[in-house]
Amino acid sequence: MDCFEIKGGSRLEGEIEVHSAKNSVLPILAGAVLINGETVIHNCPELSDVKVTVDILKSLGAKVKKENKTLIIDAQNINCSEISCDMMRSLRSSILFLGALLSRMKEAKLSFPGGCDIGLRPIDLHLYAIETLGYSCKISQSGIECFNKGAKSADIYLDFPSVGATENAILSSVFLSGKTKIINAAREPEIEDLINFLNEAGADIRIVSPSVIEINGVQNLYSCSHRVIPDRIEAVTFMCCAAITSGDLLIKNVNLSHIKPNLPQFYEMGCKLTAGENSIRIKAPKKLKRVREIQTGAYPLFPTDTQSIITSPLCLADGKSKIIENIFENRFKHIGELKKFGADIICSDSRVAVISGVEKLHSAKANCTDLRGGAAVLIASLAAEGTSLINNIHHIDRGYERIEESLNSIGADITRIKNEEQEEKN
Repeated sequence: MDCFEIKGGSRLEGEIEVHSAKNSVLPILAGAVLINGETVIHNCPELSDVKVTVDILKSLGAKVKKENKTLIIDAQNINCSEISCDMMRSLRSSILFLGALLSRMKEAKLSFPGGCDIGLRPIDLHLYAIETLGYSCKISQSGIECFNKGAKSADIYLDFPSVGATENAILSSVFLSGKTKIINAAREPEIEDLINFLNEAGADIRIVSPSVIEINGVQNLYSCSHRVIPDRIEAVTFMCCAAITSGDLLIKNVNLSHIKPNLPQFYEMGCKLTAGENSIRIKAPKKLKRVREIQTGAYPLFPTDTQSIITSPLCLADGKSKIIENIFENRFKHIGELKKFGADIICSDSRVAVISGVEKLHSAKANCTDLRGGAAVLIASLAAEGTSLINNIHHIDRGYERIEESLNSIGADITRIKNEEQEEKN
């Protein structure tokens, strides 16, 4: 099993480019099931989650070719409506094939999805949306079985703007005659990217207000090509790497409007930010300032995906910072790992953390608890004195494309090695 050996203490400076968005390409790949022809996806990131999603497509009967950063999916011969338990449990976004298969095959049989253990992420809103459209769903210990028994367009009212439920509602209503309306829909940029992709293939979907989406059913979708948007979470990750190392980075391929919810916190930390055309430059001070309070929320509020990431630079900030996690009840697992570096963090409950900045962090042997928690540990190790060993980096590989190469290009010292102790245990 691979791990990272990281020699901390180097100042990061130079230029770095953001890859395309994991949270955008995965629903788009599920949406390729609906295309009666070829789907060409440009700028597709090389991630383990993408590999699993491609394997699911192949298991359903699709043909997939890879040419550099481009994926070509031919879904004409999809003939299966069931996904294996192992594939479903490999990643959370596998649940998006539910809506896609219902639209394409009129039925779907899936086990429950997996993914990072960051708290309860029930699929009840997904099923509510699908059942509102008239699909029949049967839930058992083994999984989910859904069928088209008179499905038709309808108004779907979400009591929480769930990203996955919004995406499944879109995918399951594309071919239903009439107009489907999703009220209190999620507003994340990745939702808009999925809509743009489907419209390029012939769908008729409109965002009529910030939280209302209308889908006018069409009979078929056709071959198209699409370029995936930049990854806003990776952009913020690189900003945190610069902040914790007193760095000076020009981060390229950034959609500035997508990262707006994160910018006030970097200003409050004392970082100087300069916007360019599809880029942002961050110049961090020698000593960061504390951020009074951060509360996560649905977009366009502060993203839960960047909560754990920004915790790391706050460990070295002057004063106390407070983080309130409003989305997931188990997203502080990385805090125990950060304490191994000498961080001073107190959790009053499972949703509130108070970070008291310390003068320095020391090297540690730590674990990646999940995708973004793993990024937090990696960020902390960049500023820690000495050489750190980070295990379970397969979590990081789910959402960051060869992150060690990207960071080494701007001054980090990260080596991917085999963990011989872990190999012996296995």
